[in-house]
Amino acid sequence: MSLRGGSVGQVPTDTVLVAKAAFPKGSLAIRLRDELGELFHDDLFADLFPRRGCPGLPPSLLALVLVLQFVEGLSDRQAADAVRGRIDWKYALSLELSDPGFDYSVLSEFRDRVVAGGAEERLLESLLDRCRERGLLRAGGRQRTDSTHVMAATRELNRLELAAETMRCALNALAAACPGWLDEWIAPEWFDRYGRRAEDYRLPRGVQARTDLAAEFGSDGMELLQRVHGPLAPTWLRQLPAVQTLRQLWVQQFHIVDGAVRWRTAKDLPPGTARLTTPFDLQARCGLKRAGQRETVWHGYKAHLTETCEPDGPHLITHVTTTVASVPDIAVVDALHATLAERKLLPEVHVVDAGYVDGRLMAAARAEHGIDLLGPMKASTSWQTSDSGYQLENFSIDWDGQQVTCPNGKGSSVWYSDRSPTGLPVIRVEFRNSDCKPCPARSQCTTSKRGRRITLRPQIEHETIQRARADQATSAWRDRYAVRHGIEGTISQAVRSFGLRRSRYRGLAKTRLQHLLTATAINLTRVDAWTVGTPFASTRTTPLLKLRPAA
Repeated sequence: MSLRGGSVGQVPTDTVLVAKAAFPKGSLAIRLRDELGELFHDDLFADLFPRRGCPGLPPSLLALVLVLQFVEGLSDRQAADAVRGRIDWKYALSLELSDPGFDYSVLSEFRDRVVAGGAEERLLESLLDRCRERGLLRAGGRQRTDSTHVMAATRELNRLELAAETMRCALNALAAACPGWLDEWIAPEWFDRYGRRAEDYRLPRGVQARTDLAAEFGSDGMELLQRVHGPLAPTWLRQLPAVQTLRQLWVQQFHIVDGAVRWRTAKDLPPGTARLTTPFDLQARCGLKRAGQRETVWHGYKAHLTETCEPDGPHLITHVTTTVASVPDIAVVDALHATLAERKLLPEVHVVDAGYVDGRLMAAARAEHGIDLLGPMKASTSWQTSDSGYQLENFSIDWDGQQVTCPNGKGSSVWYSDRSPTGLPVIRVEFRNSDCKPCPARSQCTTSKRGRRITLRPQIEHETIQRARADQATSAWRDRYAVRHGIEGTISQAVRSFGLRRSRYRGLAKTRLQHLLTATAINLTRVDAWTVGTPFASTRTTPLLKLRPAA
């Protein structure tokens, strides 16, 4: 399929007359066509199509259909029916009233083409460029970021179900690819054990019974892998994706002890960034998020939304990042700022929560982009802090002389550069045991049998951290930071109205496309609300709190 030249073009006269008569007050699709014009152009997707072949539908039309589909929460079938039968959609798409539309499968093919070509960002970027041309978006000001969990488009499996389902998938793939070879040796009990989905079985309750069943699954999987890699099996069977998945998961979940297959203990499992959680989506990972006393555990991905938050314009989402669930929030900040700089949409103040903040990022944001990264710096977790002991703030640091002086006037004896367990550059400082041992305040300073030891971050990071901790204790800082709470409303809108928290597709790339389409759809609804003069929603106040006297 090749690209047909041109663009969507002007709205046909008959379509304009009928649409204006049918919608005298307008609709979202009609108003957006009038306000933003042609949102996408075919040139935006030209590199995704070959030069030769039968001309296909304009990609600019399909891209707009995808966005309108997410605005209204439609399936592919419903979106194709809307193109065929909705007058306001024909107006937005510049179609004749008699246009028959297209088969719904075209949307899935176009999504695959966009993902394969790495063109997901172009949908959101094109809308942001159009909003900037209309004066609805500008650089500078304030922006805010937060994340939410996204569950994979697969059922969550416990470890027993994971092993059973992986075996079932591998056996089904082998039965379809080479049934004669499998039928020659497969054990009769495997038909009952792996013939149905794991959710259809009643798993044993006792710990020992479950351990025995896991060992049984493990032995079956090992036998299957030995057969596939044996001399009598066709070599191409080893390359089947389901077999590769079985091999990878068995390495993660089982090991051989004294010649017997054993289930790995929880402490012996690989880290969450590498551990498979389902055989149906190999990129989904297990995530854990703590908020106070609450703990959220999920399998899938994580979405980070960044939006403007100035009162004189619509609050538009300027950046979307999708990661696997195990990636911490702090890991996306550098790439986020780099992308906003490339789009020339850097804010002056970037408001985030504690998960996105540390001294290095604050210093780098200021030095590289001139951004004030505003968020709560985590407090020190040393026992001296909780027990009113001598904290790092109580020591005097001479950076040029590479010397630290304790509150009682003793100087350090060792200063050297090192790396933290996570690979960050740090400075190690040690005091003499001869100075610390007779000190009357030793119990407030260290419990080590040697002298006090201190770990410092590089000077600019250390000073940034200390300054941030001092600032966030002031009322002025809290007033500046109050704007962050609005991002929670955006996430609520994305979850409740656009289904952000459940992936429609499998795999990180398609989930990322979903999130970018969701952000584009949210922006369209907000541009429309701004156009018709809908005010920002206010914070809800209960009748009881309305009676509270003013302070």
